[in-house]
Amino acid sequence: MSRVAIIGSGAWGTALAISLAQRRAEQKDQRHSNSIALWSHTAAVADSIAQHRENSTYLPGYVVPDAVRPTADLAQALASAEIVIGVMPSAHVHAIYTSMAPHLTADQVIVSATKGIVTGGGTVTYQRVSEVIAAALHAHRLSLSCAVLSGPSFAQEVAAGQPNAMTIACLDTTLAARLQEELSGPALRLYTNDDVVGVELGGALKNVIAIATGIVSGLGLGHNSAAALITRGIAEITRLAVACGGRRETMAGLAGLGDLVLTCTGELSRNRRVGFELGKGHRLSDILDSMGGKVAEGVLTTRAALGLATTHGIEMPITTQVDAILHHGKSPREAVVELMRRPGRDEL
Repeated sequence: MSRVAIIGSGAWGTALAISLAQRRAEQKDQRHSNSIALWSHTAAVADSIAQHRENSTYLPGYVVPDAVRPTADLAQALASAEIVIGVMPSAHVHAIYTSMAPHLTADQVIVSATKGIVTGGGTVTYQRVSEVIAAALHAHRLSLSCAVLSGPSFAQEVAAGQPNAMTIACLDTTLAARLQEELSGPALRLYTNDDVVGVELGGALKNVIAIATGIVSGLGLGHNSAAALITRGIAEITRLAVACGGRRETMAGLAGLGDLVLTCTGELSRNRRVGFELGKGHRLSDILDSMGGKVAEGVLTTRAALGLATTHGIEMPITTQVDAILHHGKSPREAVVELMRRPGRDEL
């Protein structure tokens, strides 16, 4: 099995490390001692994981196996790694891959497990994470194969070894099949897909709809309202994904509908929690401060999604109202009223 470097020791990065270690234990693979590097941007977190075999900061209560080697040294984490999995927040993708570039080699493979849409600099552009990675590496004259890992996945459940299914997307179908074999585990089943655009956008945009569904729950509006939002949410996600080059059928799969349902209904969803607290009348700044440094990607993705939609001439009414609530102080109840008063139209 390949040596792996996981860049990002948040809950999801740690859960992936645990899952990969479980696979090695199942296979009784003793060829590579400490074959999974887990990089943290702070030495204190890396040292704590190494000492206590637990990520008490981001994923408390789950044992990090000995096969996982925590480190805060980026060069050390990447040295001899054959597969590099990026699991950092989307806002830090460009900076971290820029720092990684001098330590990467042409024979390494990148797997992006970050969900989001990144807003560019002066001339504002809206890029998928894999596009940001490619740009950061291109600046250092590197061009590495890049796949995307996405789908319904709460870190706690993956770490606990509960059955889970996700999508590994790559334009190179041979590489996708290799990664499917390498990254699957006793409780993690991967399906391949060559629709990188659709898989990335599905994983990013579902967080916006999850905030909306949380708002509905916080307002006490019931299951009918939530079901309507989820259903119309997948409709507007699909419109944008297809306009950007993704495939409609991908949105009906794990990286689309599967991830959307999980994030909109699961109690472990950070984005749903943000929406719930907004529906209860709490301020966004207070909600984010209470999350202990954990990231709700939908807060940043909402504005970027609208920018991308404007570029392609796509209507996204739910996303528009979520943005108004998050960034313009609009009342959640007023936003719901406006959605309900929109002119009637054919469902399809």
